[in-house]
Amino acid sequence: MEKLFEQLLVKIGEDPTREGLVNTPNRMAEAYQFLTRGYKQNVDEVLNEAYFTAEDNHMVIVKDIEIYSLCEHHMLPFIGKCHIGYIPSDKVVGVSKLARVVDMFSRRLQIQERLTNQIAHVIMDKVGAQGVGVVIEAQHLCMMMRGVEKQNSKMITSAMHGSFRSQMATRTEFLQLIGTTG
Repeated sequence: MEKLFEQLLVKIGEDPTREGLVNTPNRMAEAYQFLTRGYKQNVDEVLNEAYFTAEDNHMVIVKDIEIYSLCEHHMLPFIGKCHIGYIPSDKVVGVSKLARVVDMFSRRLQIQERLTNQIAHVIMDKVGAQGVGVVIEAQHLCMMMRGVEKQNSKMITSAMHGSFRSQMATRTEFLQLIGTTG
Protein backbone atom coordinates (compact mmCIF):
# COMPACT_ATOMS: atom_id res chain seq x y z
CA MET A 1 0.00 0.00 0.00
CA GLU A 2 2.90 2.35 0.77
CA LYS A 3 4.17 2.04 -2.80
CA LEU A 4 0.73 2.94 -4.15
CA PHE A 5 0.56 6.07 -1.99
CA GLU A 6 4.07 7.05 -3.08
CA GLN A 7 2.94 6.69 -6.71
CA LEU A 8 -0.16 8.75 -5.92
CA LEU A 9 1.99 11.57 -4.59
CA VAL A 10 4.02 11.53 -7.81
CA LYS A 11 0.85 11.47 -9.97
CA ILE A 12 -0.58 14.57 -8.26
CA GLY A 13 2.69 16.41 -8.88
CA GLU A 14 4.45 16.05 -5.55
CA ASP A 15 7.92 14.89 -4.68
CA PRO A 16 7.69 11.99 -2.18
CA THR A 17 11.30 12.64 -1.12
CA ARG A 18 10.45 16.18 0.02
CA GLU A 19 11.03 16.60 3.77
CA GLY A 20 7.36 16.85 4.73
CA LEU A 21 6.39 13.85 2.59
CA VAL A 22 9.18 11.35 3.32
CA ASN A 23 7.05 9.19 5.66
CA THR A 24 3.66 10.15 4.22
CA PRO A 25 3.14 6.92 2.22
CA ASN A 26 3.68 4.90 5.41
CA ARG A 27 1.35 7.14 7.43
CA MET A 28 -1.30 6.96 4.69
CA ALA A 29 -1.09 3.16 4.60
CA GLU A 30 -1.51 3.00 8.39
CA ALA A 31 -4.40 5.47 8.24
CA TYR A 32 -6.25 3.52 5.54
CA GLN A 33 -5.74 0.25 7.39
CA PHE A 34 -7.32 1.87 10.43
CA LEU A 35 -10.13 3.55 8.47
CA THR A 36 -11.05 0.26 6.77
CA ARG A 37 -10.52 -2.12 9.69
CA GLY A 38 -14.17 -3.14 9.53
CA TYR A 39 -13.28 -5.58 6.74
CA LYS A 40 -11.28 -7.60 9.27
CA GLN A 41 -14.14 -7.82 11.77
CA ASN A 42 -17.23 -9.96 11.88
CA VAL A 43 -20.49 -9.44 13.70
CA ASP A 44 -20.29 -12.47 16.00
CA GLU A 45 -16.87 -11.46 17.30
CA VAL A 46 -18.00 -7.85 17.76
CA LEU A 47 -21.14 -8.86 19.67
CA ASN A 48 -19.11 -11.42 21.65
CA GLU A 49 -22.31 -13.07 22.95
CA ALA A 50 -23.03 -10.06 25.16
CA TYR A 51 -26.73 -10.91 25.36
CA PHE A 52 -28.73 -10.57 28.56
CA THR A 53 -32.22 -11.62 29.52
CA ALA A 54 -34.74 -8.86 28.91
CA GLU A 55 -36.94 -8.09 31.90
CA ASP A 56 -39.51 -6.41 29.68
CA ASN A 57 -39.94 -5.24 26.12
CA HIS A 58 -39.58 -1.48 26.49
CA MET A 59 -37.78 0.47 23.79
CA VAL A 60 -34.01 0.68 24.11
CA ILE A 61 -32.35 3.69 22.46
CA VAL A 62 -28.73 4.68 22.00
CA LYS A 63 -28.36 7.97 20.20
CA ASP A 64 -25.56 10.17 18.92
CA ILE A 65 -23.12 7.33 18.18
CA GLU A 66 -20.39 8.99 16.14
CA ILE A 67 -19.73 7.59 12.70
CA TYR A 68 -16.69 8.10 10.53
CA SER A 69 -16.74 6.37 7.19
CA LEU A 70 -15.38 6.67 3.68
CA CYS A 71 -17.75 6.92 0.74
CA GLU A 72 -17.10 4.20 -1.78
CA HIS A 73 -17.46 6.58 -4.72
CA HIS A 74 -14.68 9.08 -3.89
CA MET A 75 -13.06 7.56 -0.78
CA LEU A 76 -13.71 10.82 1.03
CA PRO A 77 -15.05 10.85 4.60
CA PHE A 78 -18.59 11.16 5.70
CA ILE A 79 -19.10 12.02 9.34
CA GLY A 80 -22.17 12.04 11.50
CA LYS A 81 -24.33 10.40 14.13
CA CYS A 82 -26.21 7.14 14.31
CA HIS A 83 -29.31 6.63 16.45
CA ILE A 84 -30.49 3.10 17.22
CA GLY A 85 -33.69 1.99 18.86
CA TYR A 86 -35.00 -1.51 19.34
CA ILE A 87 -37.66 -3.39 21.22
CA PRO A 88 -36.24 -6.61 22.67
CA SER A 89 -38.08 -9.93 22.53
CA ASP A 90 -36.31 -11.95 25.18
CA LYS A 91 -32.79 -10.53 25.22
CA VAL A 92 -30.92 -7.24 25.10
CA VAL A 93 -27.39 -6.70 23.88
CA GLY A 94 -24.64 -4.88 25.77
CA VAL A 95 -24.94 -1.19 24.96
CA SER A 96 -21.31 -0.82 23.86
CA LYS A 97 -21.86 -3.61 21.35
CA LEU A 98 -24.30 -1.41 19.43
CA ALA A 99 -21.59 1.22 19.01
CA ARG A 100 -19.13 -1.50 17.98
CA VAL A 101 -21.52 -2.75 15.29
CA VAL A 102 -21.82 0.81 13.97
CA ASP A 103 -18.01 1.12 13.92
CA MET A 104 -17.53 -2.25 12.21
CA PHE A 105 -19.78 -1.36 9.27
CA SER A 106 -18.73 2.29 9.06
CA ARG A 107 -15.05 1.30 8.85
CA ARG A 108 -15.59 -0.06 5.35
CA LEU A 109 -16.05 1.73 2.05
CA GLN A 110 -19.72 2.61 2.24
CA ILE A 111 -22.76 4.43 1.11
CA GLN A 112 -24.88 5.78 3.94
CA GLU A 113 -28.01 3.97 2.79
CA ARG A 114 -26.32 0.55 2.99
CA LEU A 115 -24.67 1.37 6.30
CA THR A 116 -28.04 2.21 7.83
CA ASN A 117 -29.56 -1.05 6.63
CA GLN A 118 -26.61 -3.22 7.69
CA ILE A 119 -26.83 -1.95 11.26
CA ALA A 120 -30.60 -2.48 11.40
CA HIS A 121 -30.42 -6.00 9.96
CA VAL A 122 -27.76 -7.12 12.44
CA ILE A 123 -29.75 -5.90 15.45
CA MET A 124 -32.95 -7.44 14.13
CA ASP A 125 -31.31 -10.79 13.31
CA LYS A 126 -28.71 -11.23 16.05
CA VAL A 127 -30.65 -9.72 18.95
CA GLY A 128 -33.98 -11.12 17.79
CA ALA A 129 -35.67 -7.78 18.34
CA GLN A 130 -39.39 -7.22 17.84
CA GLY A 131 -38.50 -4.07 15.97
CA VAL A 132 -35.53 -1.90 15.09
CA GLY A 133 -35.11 1.69 13.99
CA VAL A 134 -31.81 3.16 12.80
CA VAL A 135 -31.35 6.77 11.70
CA ILE A 136 -28.07 8.18 10.45
CA GLU A 137 -27.42 11.89 9.94
CA ALA A 138 -24.15 12.64 8.15
CA GLN A 139 -22.22 15.23 6.24
CA HIS A 140 -20.38 14.00 3.17
CA LEU A 141 -17.09 15.64 2.29
CA CYS A 142 -17.50 14.49 -1.32
CA MET A 143 -20.46 16.86 -1.49
CA MET A 144 -18.91 19.58 0.67
CA MET A 145 -15.36 19.81 -0.71
CA ARG A 146 -15.92 19.01 -4.38
CA GLY A 147 -18.75 18.77 -6.88
CA VAL A 148 -21.63 20.97 -5.73
CA GLU A 149 -19.66 22.27 -2.69
CA LYS A 150 -22.63 22.49 -0.32
CA GLN A 151 -21.00 22.83 3.11
CA ASN A 152 -24.23 22.84 5.13
CA SER A 153 -25.85 19.82 3.52
CA LYS A 154 -26.73 16.82 5.65
CA MET A 155 -28.01 13.43 4.55
CA ILE A 156 -30.49 11.56 6.73
CA THR A 157 -31.26 7.87 6.19
CA SER A 158 -33.47 5.53 8.16
CA ALA A 159 -34.21 1.83 8.32
CA MET A 160 -37.28 0.63 10.18
CA HIS A 161 -37.98 -3.07 10.71
CA GLY A 162 -40.58 -5.09 12.57
CA SER A 163 -42.76 -3.05 14.92
CA PHE A 164 -40.90 0.16 13.99
CA ARG A 165 -42.21 -0.33 10.45
CA SER A 166 -45.65 -1.75 11.16
CA GLN A 167 -46.66 0.43 14.12
CA MET A 168 -46.77 4.17 13.54
CA ALA A 169 -46.85 4.88 17.30
CA THR A 170 -43.60 2.96 17.85
CA ARG A 171 -41.86 4.71 14.97
CA THR A 172 -43.12 8.11 16.13
CA GLU A 173 -41.98 7.51 19.72
CA PHE A 174 -38.50 6.55 18.47
CA LEU A 175 -38.20 9.58 16.19
CA GLN A 176 -39.39 11.93 18.94
CA LEU A 177 -36.97 10.47 21.49
CA ILE A 178 -33.99 10.87 19.18
CA GLY A 179 -35.08 14.41 18.32
CA THR A 180 -36.02 13.87 14.68
CA THR A 181 -39.38 15.05 13.45
CA GLY A 182 -41.42 12.16 12.10
